[in-house]
Amino acid sequence: MHSDDLAVALRLADAADEITMSRFLASDLVVDRKPDRSPVTDADTAVEDTVREILAELRPDDDIAGEERGGVIGDGRTWVLDPIDGTKNFLRGNPVWATLIALVDGGTPVVGVVSSPAMPRRWWASAGGGAWLGERQLRVSGVASLSDAYVSTTDLGAWVEYQTREAYLALVDACWESRAFGDFWQHVLVAEGALDLSADPIANPWDLAAVQVLVTEAGGRFTGLNGKPGFAHGDGLASNGLLHDAALAVLQAGVNAPRTT
Repeated sequence: MHSDDLAVALRLADAADEITMSRFLASDLVVDRKPDRSPVTDADTAVEDTVREILAELRPDDDIAGEERGGVIGDGRTWVLDPIDGTKNFLRGNPVWATLIALVDGGTPVVGVVSSPAMPRRWWASAGGGAWLGERQLRVSGVASLSDAYVSTTDLGAWVEYQTREAYLALVDACWESRAFGDFWQHVLVAEGALDLSADPIANPWDLAAVQVLVTEAGGRFTGLNGKPGFAHGDGLASNGLLHDAALAVLQAGVNAPRTT
């Protein structure tokens, strides 16, 4: 159940939390923009550099892939890092942000930690070991109909740019209630059973690797929006499992629908 690797991931999260909380709401926070115009702070880079240093000591033979310093997820063991998921929230003083740490082995996430110290909450999971929030083991919901489902996505603009407006509308219209919690937050809420579905129209591997193992260990299902298993398709759909095929069908119908302007 990867207990040793989970212990390492939790230690990494402790180190990350110390850095991020020391810089959250700091008046001298340094902010730059990456080529894709997304923000990066001195806290992002400090977290990733520190985590890499610890891994070099504790897991020197493992590969590392991170949002800020790069790297490739290979066929072996790779630690996948998002130092601050929700950087825009971090910048605005919104406490909904987290460090995401995953161990991917043979292309499959086997350990995942999502640490959100400003909330404060920390979720973790390991293959075969279940998904946890503190001492509470997580289970997905039992909702079996889209008409009863609570779904979260992200902003409409991302759907229009990277998928289609029609796919977004088809999904939210098919469900009972929709919100746009975004980022890691919507996926861990699926693992908790507080949401039934969450959909990302655009995402990087470091955004999804840790939450995939949380959702699946809680009894749910995680794929790309095309239905292919895994976290590395450029987008993601998390569900309680019961709703997954129906959600994929609705999304595909939306993709194939006539475009509106």
